[in-house]
Amino acid sequence: MCKRGISLVLAWVLLLGAPVAVQAAELDISAPSAILMDVATGTVLYEKNADEKLEPASVTKVMTLLLVMEALDSGKIGWDDMVTASDAAAAKGGSQIYLEPGEQLCMEEMLKSVVVASANDCATALAEHVAGSETAFVELMNRRAQELGMVNTHFVNCTGLDDEPEAAEHLTTARDVAIMSRELLQHDEIRRFTTIWMDTVRDGKFGLSNTNKLVRFYDGTTGLKTGYTSTAGHCLSASAERDGIELLAVVLHCDSSPHRFESAKALLDYGFANYALVNPDLDGPLEAIGVKLGVTSTVNPILSAGQPILIDKSMQSSITREVTMQEELEAPVEQGQQLGTLSIRAGDRVLAEIPIVAEDAVPRLTFWQVVKKLLSAVCMG
Repeated sequence: MCKRGISLVLAWVLLLGAPVAVQAAELDISAPSAILMDVATGTVLYEKNADEKLEPASVTKVMTLLLVMEALDSGKIGWDDMVTASDAAAAKGGSQIYLEPGEQLCMEEMLKSVVVASANDCATALAEHVAGSETAFVELMNRRAQELGMVNTHFVNCTGLDDEPEAAEHLTTARDVAIMSRELLQHDEIRRFTTIWMDTVRDGKFGLSNTNKLVRFYDGTTGLKTGYTSTAGHCLSASAERDGIELLAVVLHCDSSPHRFESAKALLDYGFANYALVNPDLDGPLEAIGVKLGVTSTVNPILSAGQPILIDKSMQSSITREVTMQEELEAPVEQGQQLGTLSIRAGDRVLAEIPIVAEDAVPRLTFWQVVKKLLSAVCMG
């Protein structure tokens, strides 16, 4: 696609007045730090002390899992790999499946143990498998955090354990947790694990029960990760999907496990009750446009790809789509050249303007091609 077409696709939509995060007074939750984010667009729908630096406990493992999934996608490690527990991994405290030094588990069982049971020994084994050592892996964690714009985050380990002096610098924010959680959810394979309620590893000999109780008790839950230490309190990054919209609720430093789940449910309930997604699609197919002096007589118009549009649910019934198109073109036509616009409105309010572009290039006829066409027409006449 030509540069012009690429720029049009990148700038496919002009959002006017996107939903704004509500203030804490409009939603009463007990969590001292929280955020609600739409997964598809990254729009923040609610926040409360979302940039306060706090200890995340095992919610840290969202980044650990993200790096593992990215290493799998890149081919650096494989789904068929056997992962070996080092002495250091086996010695990890807190939540674990009690790996023995030298014990091997397949990649899927290691991932399942981290996601479902928050196993610190498995998280460390995976970190070592990806980077060679936990120290090297933590460097990758911090580098990836910066790439994602997690400006208030610093990791010192891959587990979230905070029983070592250096762990005082292991800090993040509700906003940053939401950012990395949203990124993790782009990897569909992780959802196979984050939606498990109960399962086993080691040929059924060791049982796992999901620490995220929303998986069983909240309709539409898709994940994601709990955390607890006496310093961090009860933390949770929770995702759920209903009616085509997926939301992320992050709560940090709750004073009890019930309070973290209640706060996350209240955030998700608020989002599902008040927001919806509009897909940037057409009501029907577009007709080909005639092209004068082109090597082909028509060109097919297509809609530029783009994100769904997040709206207040009260606007749903007033959504309209209007297409404006050029009636005829003259060659040459470039691939990706804008031919028209799809306007999506809610009443008089323009929500998005999406370019309609040429699917293929149509070169202009050369002089001799024109002469040949004229002679052919004369002969046929």
